[in-house]
Formats: sequence, C-alpha cells, structure tokens
Amino acid sequence: MTTKVVPGQLVASRDAAQVAVEAATRMARALRNAVSKSGRAAIALSGGNTPRAAYTLLAKESGLDWTKVNVFWVDERAVPPGDDRSNYRWAKATLIDPAGIAAERVHRMPAEVPDLEGAARDYEKAIREDVELDGDGIPAFDVVVLGVGDDGHTASLFPGDDTVDIQDRLVAAVRASGAREARLTLTPPAIEHARQLFILAVGAAKRAPLERVWSAQGNVHETPARIVRGCRGIVTWLIDKSAGGLAD
Repeated sequence: MTTKVVPGQLVASRDAAQVAVEAATRMARALRNAVSKSGRAAIALSGGNTPRAAYTLLAKESGLDWTKVNVFWVDERAVPPGDDRSNYRWAKATLIDPAGIAAERVHRMPAEVPDLEGAARDYEKAIREDVELDGDGIPAFDVVVLGVGDDGHTASLFPGDDTVDIQDRLVAAVRASGAREARLTLTPPAIEHARQLFILAVGAAKRAPLERVWSAQGNVHETPARIVRGCRGIVTWLIDKSAGGLAD
C-alpha cells in the first residue's frame, strides 16, 4: 500500500464552486494580512480553468486595498496577451479589470517576445524590485496560486524537463515541445519561498496526479508538482471530492 503524506493543509469541498469560494476567501485573507503587516503584498497567478471562478470572487472581496498589491504570474505561454490561451488574458477579464487594479501594479509575463531568455531575466528583475525578500534574500510572494496538471506538472515545470532542477534563477524560459508552446515560468526557488501556496485541483482527472504528489515515494522529474513539498511557507490544498477520491 502506498503511503500518502499530504504536505500542508487539505481543504476538501463538495464541488468546484465551493473550491472557488474557499480559495478566494483564503487568498484575500492572506493578502490583507500581508498589507497590514508590511504595507504591501504580492501575488503570483496561475492560469487554467480552475482558478478563474476564484479570481472572479477575489475581485469582489471587500477590504482588500489593491493599490498596495503587486500582481505577477506563475507562468505564461508564448502567445499574445489577447490570445484565448494567455493566462494574462483570463486574469485580466476575471480579476484585474473587475477589481480595478492599476496598470503599474500589474506585471505581465511577456512570453510572446522572441528573446525568452532575456524576458526571463527582466521578469526576475521586476520580481526583485517589488516583492519583499525573506531571510535568505529570496523574494517571497505572499500568495502563489498553483494547479496540478494531469501529467503531474505545476507552473510550467513539466515531467522530463530540466527546469525543475533550476536553483539559481527565479524565472526560466521553457522550450517548445511538440504541440506545447514555449513559455516563461517561475522556478522552484520562487515557488518554494512563497509565504503561502494555494493549490487548486478539481475533477476526477486530478486524483492520480495528486496521489503521486502526496506519495511518500516519488521524484520531481516524474511529478514536478512534488516541488511544493519543499515549500517553506504555508501550503493549502483546495480540492473537490472528485479530485480527492472522497465519497459523498
């Protein structure tokens, strides 16, 4: 029998709608606390279908001063910002525009540029300028939103890619592979130093990859989402019953 060790807090909701409510409430609380403590906060957003409902609700949260929150991205595809596959596009539609977040607080990943390596370096500079450093001198996002792919990836850290081994950079270019576009992504150090990680997973297709992440045995090359096991901050899993294989 495989031993499971869930790193962090597991919050299992009845369905996707309730996951969104839990995620928005908890993200808002973390951002408010950061602003109260430091006078500013920083969040890194992931794309995909699951977080969109949570972002819509987050935009409606009261008492959250968006003039003091810097918005970054976990990863982005090499597509124009208005493309349907752009993580920025959907965050703009669900969170940035509805919440009225000022342009100077929004740090889009320019993954559509020809020089992705240069874009990665520039994005790291932006992070270092606007995200508070922790005791190790690493920028520590107050909130990082992640998902888990059916193949066990998280951010744009994919099985078999060497980006999962990067320790000397916060942002990396990801080469195209087959039908998968080139991308920019946060690297393991940027994720592991987050003050709070919120990992959203909904649907039965997530059960197998979650089992691999939670297994006491395994490696990050086969299941990159296992990097969250090294997070120094608070890790919260927000899943529905289908993803967790839980009975009604």
